Amino acid sequence: MELYDDFIGVFCFGILIMLFKKLADEDVSGKTVVIRVDMNVPIKDGVIVDDTRIRASLASIRYCLQQGAAVVVLTHLGRPKAGVPKAEDSVVPVAQRLGELLGQSIRVVEDWREHKPQLQAAEVVMLPNVRLNVGEKENDHALAAAYAALGDVYVNDAFGTAHRAEASTAAVAAVAPLACAGMLLTAELEALSHAVQNPQAPVVAIVGGSKVSTKLTILESLADKVDYLIVGGGIANTFLLAQGVSVGQSLAEPDLVENARQIMAKMAAKGGDIPLPTDVVVAKRFAADEPAEIKNVADVATDDMILDIGPQSAQRLAQMMKAAKTIVWNGPVGVFEFASFAQGTEVLAEAIAQSEAYSIAGGGDTLAAIAQFGVTDDISYISTGGGAFLEFLEGKTLPAVAALTARA
Repeated sequence: MELYDDFIGVFCFGILIMLFKKLADEDVSGKTVVIRVDMNVPIKDGVIVDDTRIRASLASIRYCLQQGAAVVVLTHLGRPKAGVPKAEDSVVPVAQRLGELLGQSIRVVEDWREHKPQLQAAEVVMLPNVRLNVGEKENDHALAAAYAALGDVYVNDAFGTAHRAEASTAAVAAVAPLACAGMLLTAELEALSHAVQNPQAPVVAIVGGSKVSTKLTILESLADKVDYLIVGGGIANTFLLAQGVSVGQSLAEPDLVENARQIMAKMAAKGGDIPLPTDVVVAKRFAADEPAEIKNVADVATDDMILDIGPQSAQRLAQMMKAAKTIVWNGPVGVFEFASFAQGTEVLAEAIAQSEAYSIAGGGDTLAAIAQFGVTDDISYISTGGGAFLEFLEGKTLPAVAALTARA
C-alpha cells in the first residue's frame, strides 16, 4: 500500500492517465524547488486586473517555504515572441503581487543562465517570462536541462498549460533530479476524475462558445459519455441549422451542419438528448445597447441575431440541472457580457449552483460568468484550465502529465 500513498491514479472516461509523484508526499526541507506555475494573469497599464491564478498557485509555494525550501518560480505571461522581449512581457508585476501575498520581496532573476542564483532557505525568486526563451515552445531539451539545474526538485503546478509539450512543462520533467505534481495540478486531476470516472447519472455537459469547429472533437467525445449535451452560443445556432431552423444573421457554421446532425444522431441512438432552445433573445446588431426581443425559434427573422436563449429554454435547462447528478460546464449559452443578453447564462449558473449534483466548471468565459453571477462558492470545483480542461474531458493525453508519469 505504500506505493499507492506516493502516487495518484486517474482515469478519464475509462482512459488511464497513469501515475505520478505528488509534492504533498515529498520532503523538500533544505532543498531548492523549481515550480512551474500558471500565473498568466491579465495586466492593464502595468496593473494586474485579476490575481486569481496567482492565488491558485500559493499552496505549493507555501508548502515548500514551510519546510524551509528555497523556491524558483517559472511562469509564462501573454503570447510574446521568443527572444524579443517587450515591456508588456515582463513578469515584474506578477512577482510583486506574489510577494505581497507571501509577505516577502521577490526578485526577478534576469541572468539566471549565466549566473545560477544562490538562494537562502525560504527565499523565493522568479525567472523572466519563460516564453521569451528560445526553445520553450519547441520543448527544447537543452533549455529544459537549464531549468532543472536550478534546483533539486521540479514541480509542475500549471494545469492550464498541461496540454502543451513545452520545455518548462514537459522536457524538464525528464531531466530533473525529482519531478512531481504540485497541489493545484493534483487537485485539478482529482476533481476532473471525480466528474468523469464512473460519474453518477444523469450526467449533463454544457458546451458553449462561438464555433462548433473549435469544439467539434469534444462534442463528439461527450456524446458518447453523457446523458444530456447542452450546446450554447454559436454552437447552438449551428445545431439549430441542422434541424432546419433559420437563424437569420446569427453566428453559425453551415459547413458543419452534417457534423451536428451526426452528433445528434449519436445522442439519440443511446437515448440521450441535445436540448436545443425553443425560444431565443434576438437583436438586429451585436451591441450592448441594442434592443432585445424574445422570439420563438421558428419566428427568427432573416436580419435577426440570436444572442441568448429565451426564458422558456432557460427554465427547461434549470430543471435539468435540478435533476442532474454530475454537471460539467464549459462555456456560456449567450452573450452574458451584455446585460440584455445575460439572463440565459445567469439562470443556468444559478441552477447549477443550487443543484445537488457534483459540478465542475472550466474555461475563461465560464469563470467570468461564474464570478459575474456570484456563484463561485456553490460550484463543486472550478478548474483553472481552458484547453487542458477540454482535452482531459476528451480523453487526450496531457503531455505535462505524461512527462511526470514517465518519471514515476
